[in-house]
Amino acid sequence: MKGDRFPQRIVCLTEEPTEVLYRTGESERIVGISGFTVRPARARKEKPKVSAFTSAKVDRILDLQPDLVIGFSDIQADIAQALIKQGVEVWIANHRSVQGILDYCLRLACMVGARERGEALLAEMELTLDRVRASAAQLPCRPRVYFEEWDEPRITAISWVSQLIEIAGGSDVFAERGQSSLAKGRILAHDAEVFAVAPQLMIGSWCGKRFSPSRVRERPGWDQLPAVRNDELHEIKSALILQPGPAAILDGLPALYELIAAAAHRLTN
Repeated sequence: MKGDRFPQRIVCLTEEPTEVLYRTGESERIVGISGFTVRPARARKEKPKVSAFTSAKVDRILDLQPDLVIGFSDIQADIAQALIKQGVEVWIANHRSVQGILDYCLRLACMVGARERGEALLAEMELTLDRVRASAAQLPCRPRVYFEEWDEPRITAISWVSQLIEIAGGSDVFAERGQSSLAKGRILAHDAEVFAVAPQLMIGSWCGKRFSPSRVRERPGWDQLPAVRNDELHEIKSALILQPGPAAILDGLPALYELIAAAAHRLTN
């Protein structure tokens, strides 16, 4: 890539830019990744890990001499500021919707001169969305879905997850909270809020730890919820759906549809 006018030494502070660059054949540009990266698995073996989500080894990043650092959201503002003060170019994306994911992937591909491969990735994601929408339209009902991103405190689905639930044929019981760009706007103050909407399907994706149906069943009063009574307590791994990148659409959405479709058929049989 010598003489390349595009960024040649990129540090990815979150997983989604790493996944996009690998999917578009530009992984050689990556010189550092987030320690939370699991997709693709080979990245953990091939690239040095230089950051968490809210913290980073700034000195280690500077040693890598990046010509671009890519991060996500205001939560990484302090990391970005520290690097900018050292003269490093930083791009902090802040997309929060399905359309935002599509736009982000193509934009990043263009930034490294891989527009055609970025458009191919975009087409693959759009095809997945179309296929799931078409299948969801044939479901006998739309189950009420409670998606729990964290258990203590209870945090409901972020906006792109809420949108994916609707695309997959479900009805997100806290869709309005998904519009909040900050996690504090998606925190439930009382379990009574869940009782009031009586979800028929619960999907847990506790970022950083395994979802535990048994712990949900032990919550006071939760045994009266339709989802708990009918054993509709399921997990989607956070790596599949809580990163605003290709995985959320290509893997997270089909996983959502599978759970929602199965619940819809059980509810009507």
